[in-house]
Amino acid sequence: MRFYELKYEVTDNKWKEMIRKDRDAVQDWCYRIKDITEEYNDERDKTEKYYLYDFSPSDVSIAYVLDGNDNDTEGLKKYLDAIGLQGKAYEPCEIKFESFRRFLRIGERRDLLDEDDELVKIGLEDFKYGSVRFEEGLIFEADSNAVYKKAEEYLVSRDLKAELDRIYEGSSYERFMGHPVHYLISTDNKELRLETCKLLISALFEKQRIISRRYSLIEISLSPWERSRKNDLRSIYKNCTGGTAVIFFNGSENNEEDRATGDREEIRKITSVIKEYSNRVLTILCLPKECSKTKEKFYDNLGNCSFIEIDEKHVDKKAARAYLKKMADKNGIRADKKLYAALGGNDAFLTDDLVDIYNEWYSKNLRSSIFSQYKEMITIKEEKKKAAPEGDAYEELTQMIGLNEVKRVTDNALSFYKAQKIFADMGMRAERTSMHMVFTGNPGTAKTTVARLLSRIFRDNGVLSKGHLVEVGRSDLVGRYVGWTAKIVKEKFVQANGGILFVDEAYSLVDDRDGLYGDEAINTIVQEMENNRDSTIVIFAGYPDKMEEFLNKNPGLRSRIAFHLHFDDYDTEELIKISELMAYKQSLKLADDAKEKLKDIYDHARYIRDFGNGRYVRNILEKARMAQANRIVKMNLDDIDRDTVRTICAQDIEAPEIFNNREDRIGFV
Repeated sequence: MRFYELKYEVTDNKWKEMIRKDRDAVQDWCYRIKDITEEYNDERDKTEKYYLYDFSPSDVSIAYVLDGNDNDTEGLKKYLDAIGLQGKAYEPCEIKFESFRRFLRIGERRDLLDEDDELVKIGLEDFKYGSVRFEEGLIFEADSNAVYKKAEEYLVSRDLKAELDRIYEGSSYERFMGHPVHYLISTDNKELRLETCKLLISALFEKQRIISRRYSLIEISLSPWERSRKNDLRSIYKNCTGGTAVIFFNGSENNEEDRATGDREEIRKITSVIKEYSNRVLTILCLPKECSKTKEKFYDNLGNCSFIEIDEKHVDKKAARAYLKKMADKNGIRADKKLYAALGGNDAFLTDDLVDIYNEWYSKNLRSSIFSQYKEMITIKEEKKKAAPEGDAYEELTQMIGLNEVKRVTDNALSFYKAQKIFADMGMRAERTSMHMVFTGNPGTAKTTVARLLSRIFRDNGVLSKGHLVEVGRSDLVGRYVGWTAKIVKEKFVQANGGILFVDEAYSLVDDRDGLYGDEAINTIVQEMENNRDSTIVIFAGYPDKMEEFLNKNPGLRSRIAFHLHFDDYDTEELIKISELMAYKQSLKLADDAKEKLKDIYDHARYIRDFGNGRYVRNILEKARMAQANRIVKMNLDDIDRDTVRTICAQDIEAPEIFNNREDRIGFV
């Protein structure tokens, strides 16, 4: 649907005199206009409706809606004739739906129409979007030269330019024909994705591939508490007919199996609406770069809809320098060596990386050169460097039981990073040391949990630019055919850029014979570890006895690893503390007799091969909660109080069976 406003300058002097002086006559005129409007619109179908909604002594204001494939002008001319005022019509202006609805409210207050009745007539009486974040925008018309010039400013310009070429090379049509393709934009930069959308809409509007300048921004999250309702989304799409729906997917890749089904169901609802309106509403789907699995889920449900991907590209240092210079020129300031030096040793940059670099440099320039009276304010940052590590993840790590070496290495890494910042501000050369790691330990010793926490800690404290974790195993790194593996490994490093690449059970890459695919993966990993040492941390994890063989597989592998952290099995006292901590996080507590029983269980369990450490504790507590619930529901209701509900007793605890190898360990724990 398209909504318009028209100003009509009245030249009838008698009418002007009436508006100024005769209130009763004005009221009669309003009633007559209301009748004329209702009669005129009732004779027409839902594709066009016209409303005189306001007036002054010099002009009247008209709002109208079109829902067909043509930009009808005859209907408007006939409506102006029907209201019987002599004058001059200005060029209609397309407006947002919210403006149109506001104009109807004004008309109702003026006794010129009934808002609710008119919304029913145009089929928008049930328009709602309560479960999705929604707002509207209008693009300004621009010719192809202006669109191409603007596109050159962005790092998606190759993909974007190719699609602009296809749009402008095509024919223009007198009427709207439908949408041969839709679009998927992959970028983490909010400004970039919105500006790319606007450029596409501008080009398509100029070539009459869409007939409305209005677009609807729809923010969708797959989080359970923000599930979008299908009816609300359909309502927005119905309102968008002839225009564009821009869906911003807010979220990150979800690897939790228990939520995977819910995500797929939510995506199925979203895509069913996209398909239903595919020939009436242009869809631009915007995803973060690290959402390849989510993208595949969308594609699996989109059927015959065709999507052209416009992907933000990593650029090399030369292109990055040009981009920074362009930003400086835009602000009327000269780029200098300090700005380019901030690129460091990296050779792959995204828009967010460059925007952060530029903003920090520009902020320093403002204080040190342009407004030199604020130069001393830089010392605030120095104080921040001396502050305690930031973020909930660091606090979570410090609360974990044991892991003293892990905590020490984490503190050292954060201190080293802060020191480099101080050195750089004092004009000394800052260096980034390799921080690649090996985690060894038996099952349940928190290797994966610590890797996830480190990614967040390093992000919160500026060590890593993004701080996301990309978890991979052999199946994610080794290709099916010769030559595929190296390319796959490099793609994973691109995905992990600015974060942590976590290689679980790394020894699975070791093949029985030399020269096979696993060797190719390891050799490529070693090369990429060195190439990306300034921007990416690689963590290899696995069982102690197998990791040594893996480290010996490639001579350069061990030398590139800065930290070798062994995760010891927990002793009985630590397992008790872990039990208490897990219970506390669930608002529970362990009775003294429960702790004594757990002590006996853990004393024996620790000598069973692969007993599971923290996983073993979690299994016991999960079974204890079920046993506690069974005990409580059998109690007299008067005997149940808050303390009873919160307490795990000895009778609730039963040692879980261990189905894997149960033979006793040899040696000391």
